[in-house]
Amino acid sequence: MIRLFKLLSFFPLWLLHGLGWALGWLVFAASATYRKRFLANAALAGYSFAQVRAAVGQAGCMSAELPRLWFGAPVAVRWEGEGCLERALQNGRGIVFLTPHLGCFEVTAQAVAQRYGQQMGPLTVLYRPARKALMQKLTQGARARPGLNSVPTNLSGVRLMIKALRQGHAIGLLPDQVPPQGMGLWVPFFGRDAYTMTLGARLAQQTGASVLLVWGERLSWGRGYTLHFRELSTPLSVQLDAAVLQINQEMERLIRECPRQYLWGYARYKQPRGEA
Repeated sequence: MIRLFKLLSFFPLWLLHGLGWALGWLVFAASATYRKRFLANAALAGYSFAQVRAAVGQAGCMSAELPRLWFGAPVAVRWEGEGCLERALQNGRGIVFLTPHLGCFEVTAQAVAQRYGQQMGPLTVLYRPARKALMQKLTQGARARPGLNSVPTNLSGVRLMIKALRQGHAIGLLPDQVPPQGMGLWVPFFGRDAYTMTLGARLAQQTGASVLLVWGERLSWGRGYTLHFRELSTPLSVQLDAAVLQINQEMERLIRECPRQYLWGYARYKQPRGEA
């Protein structure tokens, strides 16, 4: 698997995206469960299939671009709205980057760590370990790079994120990822209750860190990516349930900027085992 990824890393980005686009449509056609969930999630947010059909191919692009991002030459990255990042750095109390399953979230961490690593210290990102040992070895090796620390979704990972913020460093996580049992609240997301991660809100409240939104737009024809930075619409609430709802609403706002690159097929509304 590692050899295959390293071989694919030499492919131009436009070719990988082309292969990924075809893969996305193949999965959409072959899996009735995935297709049904994709259409239902999009409809819940008020979108017809015609409005988000590009997201079918974009989901495949997300998988196909990984060899290049993990093992290949650097990709072109444009920056938009990074002024809010500069202001947060001046605050000096750490930064919590929140990114939904939108566009290329792998490139956001890489680009921020590369450009601002010396200024803000290493960027600590939360990830869910792969179930298969081979994939776990692949992802750990690919994400181990200067200025970027990857920590698992467990208590030790949370402690490392708290430590990073208290040192004035930055962390990144996907708050629309369904958390494990006991680590979330049922909060509306596009009008339907979803078991939602509380970690981002808790970390910001406990440390006083700045909260920024960021997502990586995938540009056409392999031209690279544009990183979009946003501040919260209003200061984060001091009440946990209100803050978690607020983060969900901010994720909705980002997704509506580019619904054609959101992972509508993600099982956002699944019920964790043991949760009422």
